[in-house]
This record gives sequence, C-alpha cells and structure tokens, in this order.
Amino acid sequence: MNTNLSGKTAVVTGGARGIGLAVARSLAAEGMNVALLDLLDNVAEVALRIADEYGVQAVGQHLDVTDQDATAAAFETVAERIGTPQVLLTAAGIEINGDSIDVTARDWRKVIDVNLTGTFFSAQAFGRGLLDAGLPGSAVLIASMSGLIVNVPQWAASYNSSKAAVAHLGKSLAVEWASSDIRVNSIAPGYVLTDLTRAIIEREPELEADWVSRIPQGRMATPEDLTGLVVFLASDTSSYLTGQQIVIDGGYTAV
Repeated sequence: MNTNLSGKTAVVTGGARGIGLAVARSLAAEGMNVALLDLLDNVAEVALRIADEYGVQAVGQHLDVTDQDATAAAFETVAERIGTPQVLLTAAGIEINGDSIDVTARDWRKVIDVNLTGTFFSAQAFGRGLLDAGLPGSAVLIASMSGLIVNVPQWAASYNSSKAAVAHLGKSLAVEWASSDIRVNSIAPGYVLTDLTRAIIEREPELEADWVSRIPQGRMATPEDLTGLVVFLASDTSSYLTGQQIVIDGGYTAV
C-alpha cells in the first residue's frame, strides 16, 4: 500500500505509551515525522527513541490536553520545529469505573474533560493549523466500542458517554471541514491491553476472563492491532472516507 505519508508530520496525543505510542511508531515507520504530546514526564525520551529507530524527526512535549491555550501553543511549536501537522491521532484518555450513584462531580468532569474536551481542543488546534496553511489533512479520533454498547460487568457511564460524544464530534468536524480537504474519522476499539486496562485488571482480576469470554476472537487486542487501520485512515488511500466511526473489537459488538 502506497500511503504517501513520508515526510509529513503527525501529532499523537497520549503518545508516550499504549495505543498512542504504537501508532506513533507505525507512522514513523511510514516515514512520517512525529510529535508526541503527553502528560508523562518521559515523553521527550520516548520521542528520541523513535527518531533514532526510524530515522525521522520526532519531538515530545509535556501537555495537558484539557488546557486550550497550551494545546494551541503545542501545535504551533510542532509546526515550527518539524512542519505543520497533517495527521492527528487523539489517544489521550482516561477511565474511572464505578456505580453511577456514587460518581463524584470531580470524577465525572475529569473524564469528560480529558476524553471529550481534550479531544476537541486537539482537533481544533490541528484544524486551525491546516486551514491557515491551506493544507489537507486527516484526523483520527480514538472513540470506543463503549460508545456503542454498555460494557459489563463493570460500570463506566462517564467513559461510555464521553466516547459516544467523541464519535459524534468526529462526524461534526468531518462535515464542517470537508470542503477544506480535512478528513475526520474515529475508531472504536474494543478491549485493548494497555496500562489503563491492566490497572483495571489488577484491581479486579476476574474481569479479564469475563471480557475475553465475550470476544469472538477469544483475546484482547494489542495496541499494534489498531495501527494498520490508523495508517490507512491517515493516508491518501482513504481519501474519500470521512465522517465515519470504524469498530475494531475482535467481533465483540457483532454478537
């Protein structure tokens, strides 16, 4: 597949680990320069390792995606250092499980702020840069199958709601920016083995077997299972594909 990504710049939020890191590495393997934006202190070190491994330019910046001004400034800095971003992956996200009657206002707002508002601020800064530069681009937002179904046996109303909203945000931006050749799609992963899901399993070990029993393919995904789809959506190969949510869940939602 000729992706036509070499030499372009990508921004990956939540790029220092998990899905974000796996995608950043895959984009770098396609010859893209990559910028990792993350709250983790080692984000700059992770970017240096990608640069060394793939021979591309890579930068890492500490960022809280819920800060609109800081997010806008981060994208401007990326443009100055390695070029205007033409690909975006929004992988920054959190989950707080618990019975809905016990959810605090603080926890509800934190999940919505990171997962939905942070995604919007990132997409906003990305779109602004492309419109100012007159360039085409592709944004891939990380939604979740949890925006389509209700996961059991754990409860996560805030997470589910935020991810459903992310998918509709993607559709809204796709229509708004279509005439400027800026595509926006979302992907809805099922259960993926990341630091986030491992932390949940550590607290409730019985959940892993329950989850896997509901997946027709009989296993959880690895972050690398998602990278081919993201590369496809980022590339010109999918030039007529926008405003869609694509589920990648091992068959979970097909049952």
